[in-house]
Amino acid sequence: MDTSSGVGVLDKAAIVLGALESGPSTLAQLVTATGLARPTAHRLAVALEHHRLVTRDLQGRFVLGPRLAELAASAGEDRLLAAAGPVLGALRDHTNESAQLFRRQGDHRVCVSAAERPVGLRDSIPVGATLTMLAGSAAQVLLAWEEPDRLHRGLMGAAFNATTLSGVRRRGWSQSVGEREPGVASVSAPVRSPSGRVIAAVSISGPIERLSRQPGRLHAATVIAGANKLTEVLQRHAAAQEAAARAQSD
Repeated sequence: MDTSSGVGVLDKAAIVLGALESGPSTLAQLVTATGLARPTAHRLAVALEHHRLVTRDLQGRFVLGPRLAELAASAGEDRLLAAAGPVLGALRDHTNESAQLFRRQGDHRVCVSAAERPVGLRDSIPVGATLTMLAGSAAQVLLAWEEPDRLHRGLMGAAFNATTLSGVRRRGWSQSVGEREPGVASVSAPVRSPSGRVIAAVSISGPIERLSRQPGRLHAATVIAGANKLTEVLQRHAAAQEAAARAQSD
């Protein structure tokens, strides 16, 4: 089957991305895998890196970049947002705290869905609010499972450190107490794509006097359960799409 689109530069870029599916590659390995001339392979890889479709690991090898995961996540965003409302509402009702869903956008995180408490609105975060990636439990979750080089960059100027994120990965949830805003505590857990990549963070937030200085002890299990429900929704949707695609090809 002819895989050419008729647009040579796009075809070659697709070849480079396809070669990186198997893992990190030096420029020499990329040339061998793609059959492209060395200057061409280098020029395309660097151009793709500019658009974050390709990045480099700590050894300087080319790897698939974060933009691909962001685009894939956006493709399933409608499904995620549709499921988020009921899940966040249940989380709010169970904990009596405001609940949010955050997605990362570059150097910030954005609240894409929320369930507010009927009282105490000062503790809520409205949909569309753009917050820092340098503080808060949701920022910790969205950064903790990043590739090492991006994680290292994300820690520059952050209120938390690498040891904190190691604990987040070990426990599967994060907490913050007065980290982003004085007097406010929060607990967050990751939502994963069908491939296992963290694409969002489910959070609850409220005043320290209600959540205490160890909010994870009170609510981590509940927040994890809510995040897992959204992960399961995405997995079921992906499985259904895959089954439909197989049926069409039969």
